[in-house]
Amino acid sequence: MFEFDQYLGFLSFLTILTIGFWLMIFLLTFVIPYWLTGALLEWFKERKEAKNTEIKE
Repeated sequence: MFEFDQYLGFLSFLTILTIGFWLMIFLLTFVIPYWLTGALLEWFKERKEAKNTEIKE
């Protein structure tokens, strides 16, 4: 059926495929929302500070 090197190649293919799948799940559910939330909070802080400096002047 399969020789040993074909078996190792198949296992390495499955490993790489699985790692890529879980990396995509991790990026889509944690990293990207975390980055967007931080960017929005920073943007709101900058707008608030700009508004406060306009009022003081």
